Amino acid sequence: MVVRQSRTRPGRRTACVAAAAIATVALLAAGPPVAVGGPPSPSAPPPAPGAPPGAVARSGPAFGAYLDYGPRGVARMAELSDWLGDAELRVGHTYLPGDRWSNIEGAPGFLDAWADWRTGDPDRMLVLNVPMMERNEEGLDDDEVRGLLRQGAAGRFDHHFRALAERLVDLKVPDTVIVLGWEMNGVTYSHRCGPDPEAWKTYWNRIVTTMRAVPGQKFRFDFTPSRGRDAVPWTRCYPGDDTVDIIGMDSYDQPRGMTFDEQVKEPYGLQDHVEFAKAHKKPLSYPEWGLFRNGDNPEYMRRMLAWMDEHEPVYNTITDYCPHGVWQCDDNPRASAVYRSVLFGRTDQPAPTVPVPTKPAEPPVPPVPPTAPRPSADCTPLELGDWVEYWLGGKLCMRLDWFSRDE
Repeated sequence: MVVRQSRTRPGRRTACVAAAAIATVALLAAGPPVAVGGPPSPSAPPPAPGAPPGAVARSGPAFGAYLDYGPRGVARMAELSDWLGDAELRVGHTYLPGDRWSNIEGAPGFLDAWADWRTGDPDRMLVLNVPMMERNEEGLDDDEVRGLLRQGAAGRFDHHFRALAERLVDLKVPDTVIVLGWEMNGVTYSHRCGPDPEAWKTYWNRIVTTMRAVPGQKFRFDFTPSRGRDAVPWTRCYPGDDTVDIIGMDSYDQPRGMTFDEQVKEPYGLQDHVEFAKAHKKPLSYPEWGLFRNGDNPEYMRRMLAWMDEHEPVYNTITDYCPHGVWQCDDNPRASAVYRSVLFGRTDQPAPTVPVPTKPAEPPVPPVPPTAPRPSADCTPLELGDWVEYWLGGKLCMRLDWFSRDE
């Protein structure tokens, strides 16, 4: 079986074309050809070893967890990441103690480990809750709180916050997110807003102005009420767009019996939070969230994670201890499985494209080039298909006198 050949070098073209024909037929036998125009679409990556059922690595909002105050919290970041299939925990979250002013100033040694963690990777974010008052959890009555707020509004406590700002700059974490006076709409803390909202707002503005005046600072200030009305509507405490960079919300699964849809729709709830931030052209955050009054609630966990993926906050950090948590708390196995499944292997990089399975299209049939040689009368054509003929540049034929010819 040969192609009609030149007589000047008998056998050379016959051998080359025959070899090409054999290789082409072998390729076709192995499978359909790759269409011209680029490689095939990538297939979905295999599940990571140890991944929970349904886990898919993908990108999403920056996230982390509150795991402990000091060095223990830092050490647990790597352990939580490992549990989540090496997910990228970009956000470290800790709190300054509110017992005395020296701690609110960032006492030496307290923030060092977190600063080292933050500076270990330029993409990381340090979130720091900062009390506005000492004796912050001692249950001070409204009259005393009102008096302290007015003192703060008059500038009496400015030097404490200047010292904190200088400390953070010295630790090379000048871009720390400051969650100042969190859950001010409730009754838990001495830095609450209710006893005198106007004094509270003036005091907030003084703190922010004082900290922003420190050379080298790049702080972002996060105004974070608790979800719902609580003691006072949190909108009454909003100090103004000039001193707020992020509008956060602490949103635990409470009160008992409240569905997630009700948490969204309640006055001053999740939907109002989104709309308020949009109206003020501010990004969102969720510094504290997790399980609570409704126990091991996988529906809350699933819906809250989906809510944050939809609304893309700057960051979110789950409160990971009992009764709220999923990794350090064994009381919530079903919600824990949901959390791990959704966040397993998550990074801040674009997710790989997973093509939708479809029926493979038939490869296009290329035309035979118009200059292809035509078989002569003494040659019997062989039907090998258009693909073979395309790559060979013409039809193959068998010389009828081949076996009787004396070469």
